[in-house]
Amino acid sequence: MGLKYLHTMVRVKDLEASMAFYELLGLRQTRRMDNEGGRFTLVFMAPPDQPDCPVELTYNWDGDDALPDDSRNFGHLAYRVPDIYAACQHLMDNGVTINRPPRDGYMAFVRSPDNISIELLQEGAALPPAEPWQSMGNTGHW
Repeated sequence: MGLKYLHTMVRVKDLEASMAFYELLGLRQTRRMDNEGGRFTLVFMAPPDQPDCPVELTYNWDGDDALPDDSRNFGHLAYRVPDIYAACQHLMDNGVTINRPPRDGYMAFVRSPDNISIELLQEGAALPPAEPWQSMGNTGHW
């Protein structure tokens, strides 16, 4: 069997807010489908150098009662970044809460507007511990 990864789908409540969040992470829209009959929109977003590894944002035009308040049953999306501290600072500067700061110079967690947990991992070896990250506590859950 020739198995091939296609995408990860997450349901979103506010398509524009969710797209803006994933753009802050560095993802770009690779494909969009507006389905008038089904009354939904699918937006695929991926890192520019990995268009074959998208996250699919599914937005139901009439709302989605099945969407839980806390999407912990999903787990998380994970992305590697070249500088964990710079990535977290960029997100914070744009109003994103760092739920699990990169105290170890290697791993951090944030949440999307739809409570999707996003893991950020430092490319290569962990960076040396640095402030303000080293003394920053966890916020909420991740």
